[in-house]
Amino acid sequence: MFSASDRTGNAPWPIDVYPDRLAPIIRNGENGPEIVQARWGMPTPPQHLKTQRDPGVTNIRNTASPHWRRWLEPGQRCLVPLTAFAEPRGKGQGNQWFAPVADAPAFFAGIETRAWRSVRKVKDGETVDDLFGFLTTTPNAEVAVVHPKAMPVILTRPEDWQAWLTLPWPEAKNLQRPLPDGALRTIESGEEMPVC
Repeated sequence: MFSASDRTGNAPWPIDVYPDRLAPIIRNGENGPEIVQARWGMPTPPQHLKTQRDPGVTNIRNTASPHWRRWLEPGQRCLVPLTAFAEPRGKGQGNQWFAPVADAPAFFAGIETRAWRSVRKVKDGETVDDLFGFLTTTPNAEVAVVHPKAMPVILTRPEDWQAWLTLPWPEAKNLQRPLPDGALRTIESGEEMPVC
């Protein structure tokens, strides 16, 4: 595991993270990796905005899109800590939760941008935020049962965390892949959720 400077002011980490809320991320700072709070939801491509309000994009799949390419170099990459994540089962059926089988740190492979001006909530008007989202890829066997199109890119090995934060995009893009089959377990209703 690498070390990172805590720039959160010892703010408590949230137990649950939802879109458009603050969450801890590890990003490249001036003096190496740093932990900061950022708002979940990268800027929406302009052609998809229907009003001035930008709800943000939580998950990014098409890294060939010109909109996302500007944030793919190491200076805009981040790691988002996770213990579990949910995929919707279908309308009115709630979520299916997944957690890594290994009892070890895991991170979503993310991208971030700093000091972005936008209107996230009309009542708040324009705000300036550090934003993040994470990459998705084809699902592994466990996730495909619930979500056959995509799953988050999850990195479980220290060498992959380091590679994600430092390698040029032509090499780092190889990390946009699913976890191996069997690397995730489902969390059943009533089962205690993992804690950071």
